[in-house]
Amino acid sequence: MKWVTCAALLGLISVAQSAHADEKLTVYSYRQAFLVEPILKRFTDETGIAVNVVFAKDGIAERIAREGRLSPADLVLTSDFSRLVELVDKDLTSPVKSEQLNSNIPAQYRDPDGQWYALTMRVRNLYTAKDRLGPQAISYEELADPKYKGKICTRSGKHPYNIALVASMIAHHGEADTKTWLQGVKTNLARKPQGNDRAQVKAVKEGLCDIAIGNSYYYGNMLQDPEQKSWAEAVAINFPNQADRGAHVNVSGMVLTRHAPNKDNAIKLMEFLSADVAQKAYAEVNMEYPVKADVAPSTLVASWGEFKSDQLPIFKLAEYHQAAVKLLDEVQFDL
Repeated sequence: MKWVTCAALLGLISVAQSAHADEKLTVYSYRQAFLVEPILKRFTDETGIAVNVVFAKDGIAERIAREGRLSPADLVLTSDFSRLVELVDKDLTSPVKSEQLNSNIPAQYRDPDGQWYALTMRVRNLYTAKDRLGPQAISYEELADPKYKGKICTRSGKHPYNIALVASMIAHHGEADTKTWLQGVKTNLARKPQGNDRAQVKAVKEGLCDIAIGNSYYYGNMLQDPEQKSWAEAVAINFPNQADRGAHVNVSGMVLTRHAPNKDNAIKLMEFLSADVAQKAYAEVNMEYPVKADVAPSTLVASWGEFKSDQLPIFKLAEYHQAAVKLLDEVQFDL
């Protein structure tokens, strides 16, 4: 696996050198450089604390576990909730008690014991073909309705985004009903689960299916990509379950590591990331929703309209994670 430091990748060497030698911290990040760079640079400019970042697509938990007490990692930034759960389950986190964090981040989007805090939110949307279905007041439950046989596209059921969705269904309906639902959704698939969320929207445009399951921020990013804009324009973005519990959401987040050598500085960064300026920037760059209630989403994201989100506390998804994986295996969803 190739690990890349922020100093080498983002040209932050001069920033690091200008900061006081003792004012530093190290971040391990699943989030990409284009999103992290400007925010961390602003943090360094405001605080004088130099930030070194190590980027990776996977394997961060394994690396921290291997490094043990000698790990330089102070903070981990994750791209989804499952990464937060993994770090907690492997006993690699340290609880944070901060009035500012608890004030900025609603209880629904943080661990009750302070082991992790969410930073941004994304919706698991259902996209429908504009020319064949148009906008739909649809629910996740309806994905199993026989009227949609051969009309649904999705990525692997074992992807963290879909595992979280299945976990939320278990939380609301129990394992037995969720298994029946999964079997119905599988029956309605237009093809075997494959590709990423963008590929599902592309498949709708190409007429392979009429409904695609995908995260909200991909829609925003596709609209800004000249090569993919036509895909996004071919679908309507729908927020499921608006007539009852609300749309399922997932989060990106952050944790303080168990052996953080620069704990105080790391907590300062966590508080900075939870405040207005960083929340707005963090959400806008990747077309996500801020978790801080009084920070507005980007103009583009706001144009999709207001929606009701599922009020199930995010930490509850962890309780049903293994059950979700088990059900996906039992129905052989990806086969």
